[in-house]
Amino acid sequence: MSNIHVHAKQFHPDVHRLTLGAAMAGAGALLSVAGAALVTIALVTAGRRVATAWETHPVEMASRTAHQAASATSAARDAWRSNAR
Repeated sequence: MSNIHVHAKQFHPDVHRLTLGAAMAGAGALLSVAGAALVTIALVTAGRRVATAWETHPVEMASRTAHQAASATSAARDAWRSNAR
């Protein structure tokens, strides 16, 4: 047991280096978050620019596609029922 206490008393990390390392890690984390935010803003802006250049609005396209899917489902169901008899 006394051997453990001797080693614990000898452990003295350099506080200046620990502080500097923590500050650098914090600065790196902030830079990383700022970079991710810039990338996100650039992608959203580009996506909006592309969407506004479309002839039809995305909501209209989605509505049309949903209607087409419902019509195809109804036709398939009717075909299945007519061939099942």
